[in-house]
Amino acid sequence: MGIVGEAANKEANRSVSEKKPTVVFVLGGPGSGKGTQCANIVQHFGYTHLSAGDLLRAEISSGSENGTMIQNMMKEGKIVPSEVTIKLLQRAMTESGNDRFLIDGFPRNEENRAAFEDITKIEPAFVLFFDCSEEEMERRVLNRNQGREDDNIETIRKRFKVFSESSLPVIEHYKSRRKVRQIDAGRPVEEVFESVKAVFTSKNEKVKHHCCAWWKFNQHGLCFGRRNIWKES
Repeated sequence: MGIVGEAANKEANRSVSEKKPTVVFVLGGPGSGKGTQCANIVQHFGYTHLSAGDLLRAEISSGSENGTMIQNMMKEGKIVPSEVTIKLLQRAMTESGNDRFLIDGFPRNEENRAAFEDITKIEPAFVLFFDCSEEEMERRVLNRNQGREDDNIETIRKRFKVFSESSLPVIEHYKSRRKVRQIDAGRPVEEVFESVKAVFTSKNEKVKHHCCAWWKFNQHGLCFGRRNIWKES
């Protein structure tokens, strides 16, 4: 990578960790609708949406030495090292100028998760998990992929299997830390987003009222409460 590249990576590590950004991991199987919901969250709550897959493809398209290495690994059927993907995420976070991020489709497995926390020194605020039945996801993917080479049922079901075997352990890890916000993603888009808004509105209100809630309780006898519309694990 060279001295310049290593220095840039160290600077990115330091810049991202020092800002203490809010990171939300967004996970869900193919066809769960997480991409659509991420766009809604960006519009309503000011987060920056980062897709690990998009960043890898953009790096390949750039023609950089790093991009060539990624492309060669993918052609050979090898898994791109976690460190490579994480460095792309860090660079995108630094360049965005924002301090709130939706990281979509990452971590894909436990090794990704451990590496992200070790390298960035950041734990996610929570994991937004779009839970949807395989039957519904299969229907959606087949409908949107008509005419594509990878729209056959066998390929789709392999992707479901990979998600189940690799990503669900990540979700279980964060469930044990009470950091999973599980959304019923089998409903219409508008209904799903109502549940998503409840998650983010509650989080924002906790931050906004943190300093004044005790004063309001003492002065006016007010008690803040909210009915949970999502399933917190």
